[in-house]
Amino acid sequence: MSAITADQNPPAQAMTRLKARLDSPWINAKLISGLLLLLVVATTELFGPLIVDPKLALIGSSPTNVVPFWVTNFDKKQGFKAPNLEHPLGTESKGRDMLAVVLVGTPRTLRVGLIGATIGLIVGTALGFIAGFAGGWVDTVISTLADVMLTIPGLAVLIVIASYATELEIVNMGLIMALFAWPLPTRVIRAQVLSLREHGFIQLARLSGASTFDIMFKEMMPNLLPFLAASFTETVALVILATIGVETLGLGPTRIPTLGMTINNALQQAAIFRGMWWWWGPPIVMLVLIFVGLFLMTIGLDEVANPRLRKVRTQ
Repeated sequence: MSAITADQNPPAQAMTRLKARLDSPWINAKLISGLLLLLVVATTELFGPLIVDPKLALIGSSPTNVVPFWVTNFDKKQGFKAPNLEHPLGTESKGRDMLAVVLVGTPRTLRVGLIGATIGLIVGTALGFIAGFAGGWVDTVISTLADVMLTIPGLAVLIVIASYATELEIVNMGLIMALFAWPLPTRVIRAQVLSLREHGFIQLARLSGASTFDIMFKEMMPNLLPFLAASFTETVALVILATIGVETLGLGPTRIPTLGMTINNALQQAAIFRGMWWWWGPPIVMLVLIFVGLFLMTIGLDEVANPRLRKVRTQ
């Protein structure tokens, strides 16, 4: 009986398949790190109630102006109270526990970005496909409309819309932000479709009699997934940034705490000048974590879409 070669050895074949999977462009440190960071932020809504009572995020639920538990030098003349382990991050002037506010407000801020970016991506993908695939006057109309929307100062329009809304909730904020979230995906997808439709495999699909639907969703869509994912993460970041800008001006949900409205309350109560850094500091830290996670994911997805951005991996 002849000896079993390495190619015929099951363990060797398994290692080869595992190595091929690990060499996938979808497995890179930036993408995984950003995804894990966002998952940690998103799961605060699930594990937050195990740490602190969400009702402590409501006005008047706790003593006012309690300093964080590690602060020993504080000015009692400004009404600051001694640290309390029941409120490890302290409380603000309206009697809300800052740990509860952060754990409740962070996933809601992220949810606004996801709602606005999802709607914007769906609309932008549809318009980008139509513009790039149809061409002609249809392409001209859609691309011109997208360019016009990009030149409009979106934050100013959002402020006007939000100021006329009688009651803003998380879903309403997401819908408002989606009004200006679709032009960027439209431009990205249109450019990629214009490039793909001239490739040989698309021409071959046309000659073989494939329908427009099959060409768009079976031939083009798999090649556009990295661009769609990168466009989605970038749009989420832009929507959250716009949301924070609107909420910082006081135009946001009033009943449910969000990071932007927390910063607005801190500004209104002069928390910076009073030295209440625990009021505005934690929301900013959570926003930084969200933006860093989205940035890492965008960079990782860019490497998936563009092979020239990938680093040469050692064998």
